[in-house]
Amino acid sequence: MKKIWLALVGVMMAFGASAAQFTDGSQYVTLDKPVTGEPQVLEFFSFYCPHCFQFEQVYHVSENVRKALPPGTKMTKYHVEFLGQFGKELTQAWAVAIALGVEDKISPPMFDAIQKKQSIQSAADIRDVFIQAGVKPAEYDAAWNSFVVKSLVAQQQKAAQDLGLRGVPAMFVNGKYMIKNDGLDTSSMDAYVKQFAEVVRFLVQQK
Repeated sequence: MKKIWLALVGVMMAFGASAAQFTDGSQYVTLDKPVTGEPQVLEFFSFYCPHCFQFEQVYHVSENVRKALPPGTKMTKYHVEFLGQFGKELTQAWAVAIALGVEDKISPPMFDAIQKKQSIQSAADIRDVFIQAGVKPAEYDAAWNSFVVKSLVAQQQKAAQDLGLRGVPAMFVNGKYMIKNDGLDTSSMDAYVKQFAEVVRFLVQQK
């Protein structure tokens, strides 16, 4: 029993030491005007953004953040429309993916189509990515102009505006904190990813 207690104390001390290193203005910033009602953890990205591609598909930052979150914490991803020729269409397509619950199926092939193949030349090409990922054409078409998708598009736009989004990738916590990508440990990519996840977890637990 004593060994178990010592082990728990060790874990708590280690986390406390790590958390103590996270300071406002260094690893994160507190927003001047917190936004209520936003998801606990909110990530903004664009399929046109090469840094978002690295963030998501190469270094798996989002995946590691999700694994580090306390149980029950909701993590949401929104697409921005201010990048690329089909930024608005992709934001609507991402709303379709959210509505159909196929975000994980769509993200890799869509990034691949835009960042590697450069095969997205029309709204029809966006639709084809969904079909090839296993979404039924009728489901996609029905969702595209649905009230739910229109609401999700408006929700993504409003969140970006309310939070004063300036660029992507960006991650916000509790509508109050923004992670400072340039304030994290860059000694190695592993260290960066690990600290990113730790900072998000730390901020989720703040009041």
